[in-house]
Amino acid sequence: MKTRRHFLQSSTALIALPALASLGFRRFASAAAATPPKRLIFLGFGWGITEPTWYPDIKTPGTDYTLPVGLAPLARHQKDFSVVQGLWNKYSNEGHWGSTMWLTGANRYAQAGQSFHNSISADQVAAAQLGMHTRFASLQFNSSESGDMSGHGPGLSMAWDVSGKPVGGQNGPVSAFHRLFAKDTTPLSQQQAMLAQKRSVLDAVLDNAKSLQRGLAKNDNAKLDEYFQGIRDIETRLSKEEQWMEVPHPKAPITEPQPGVNGREEIKLIYDIMIAAMQTDSTRVMTFRQPVATLLTAMDIKVHPHDMSHYHTTLGEKLDASQRRDIAQSELLAGFLDQLKATKESDGTRLFDNIALAYGSNIRTGHELSNCPTILTGGGAGIKLGHNIVAPKDTPLCNTWLTMLHGIGVNAERHGDSSGVLKEIVA
Repeated sequence: MKTRRHFLQSSTALIALPALASLGFRRFASAAAATPPKRLIFLGFGWGITEPTWYPDIKTPGTDYTLPVGLAPLARHQKDFSVVQGLWNKYSNEGHWGSTMWLTGANRYAQAGQSFHNSISADQVAAAQLGMHTRFASLQFNSSESGDMSGHGPGLSMAWDVSGKPVGGQNGPVSAFHRLFAKDTTPLSQQQAMLAQKRSVLDAVLDNAKSLQRGLAKNDNAKLDEYFQGIRDIETRLSKEEQWMEVPHPKAPITEPQPGVNGREEIKLIYDIMIAAMQTDSTRVMTFRQPVATLLTAMDIKVHPHDMSHYHTTLGEKLDASQRRDIAQSELLAGFLDQLKATKESDGTRLFDNIALAYGSNIRTGHELSNCPTILTGGGAGIKLGHNIVAPKDTPLCNTWLTMLHGIGVNAERHGDSSGVLKEIVA
């Protein structure tokens, strides 16, 4: 029972429920496929941005706009990304949560008697379909620092499963590298025996839970249904583990990162690992919950990250810190776009041509949650690039996520509080 309890605690929902109906994962779908696969990436940060120097002027929508100071390092890519203004998650009400509801659009009070509720994140919607063909349905990267220090809010990563439960991630570059490329030296027969034991314990737990279900009150049955969903998620994970058990991990196209790196260098390393994950077709869905606190420390900025987000109250060093942070983040994003454009696919196209990438936060600045900072890039979802786009008033941020999902071929009728696709971003 002790082993079983540990397994449940360490398990995360890597594939959403729809994949259960088809356990025939294609193990040998590789990076050498004739047509490169579509991929989805979300890069999120907390504590927002410096509003006066990050957003382009809303009076100059379209392509003929001046890039603001906070985005100036992206100038060489200006034709290949769009800034989208006016988006928000209408149910958001917590000014310290930059990532918790960013990809879900959920109402935290949607369930009576509970102070916290979440729903499936956009990346996991994509993972349910795109993840059937890769070793990892999705990968969630975090920095090595606490999410609270960087204004991300509750969660184990930026991902939330079909039941609205947090999905675990890899904390730091070393953990991320090992997840992707570390060789399992356990003999195959022993791996198979361990998997059979997990299944046996899972069956026993499921039988006990079904027996317990008889005679329960309505509220208790609802809780037990959530538990059954967790069991189904673990079943799916075990099936995927079995499918890939005899497939060797790919050779790493990069060297193993050194421990103890943080701030700017940590972000660079995670970007390198994301490129490597795409090169080896290890996954097609990724999120990265980025650091802010260690980035400031690496830049010798003494201002506390939360205080920095309130630059408008005292200006001075807080404003300077916020603007320097914006520029550093834009420099790092520009470098990632350089890599995406420089890395070739098997058919001669670039990684950039086959991804849909969103960069932003649920927080605008201070505790402000409207007009979420949003940059869209990549050629994989048919998104309009090179534009300053001003969305109609009260446009749900989830309209953007729904549009991106459709663009990469994921079937979804709606997502979160979406009211439809956002036609303004469609090329």
